[in-house]
Amino acid sequence: QVQLVESGGGLVQAGGSLRLSCAASGRTFSLYDMGWFRQAPGKEREFVAAINWSGGSTRYADSVKGRFTISRDNAKNTVYLQMNSLKPEDAAVYYCAAAPFGTIPSTSVGYVYWGQGTQVTVSS
Repeated sequence: QVQLVESGGGLVQAGGSLRLSCAASGRTFSLYDMGWFRQAPGKEREFVAAINWSGGSTRYADSVKGRFTISRDNAKNTVYLQMNSLKPEDAAVYYCAAAPFGTIPSTSVGYVYWGQGTQVTVSS
């Protein structure tokens, strides 16, 4: 069992930045690939970014490439999402999730543990 707790969400103006954190507890964090997803009101949950167990491989949704960066610190059992140049369409509840290592899935079905989410609001 892995427990995930997101933090760092909030209100930011368009063009601004936020850094989300996801703290993991429970089973060995470094055994899991990690991902970030988001869900806006009335929309389906969508993939944002993922990182493999070692941090050596990442993948991003086209909509955030060049603006968002995913990273992890296995010593701190934490994964981060640095979000720059935020747009109103980035507003959503952001979730972190854990998947078996070696998969780095870009769909939610590949993830076995989920956090509760943190709200990101972007004003125009």
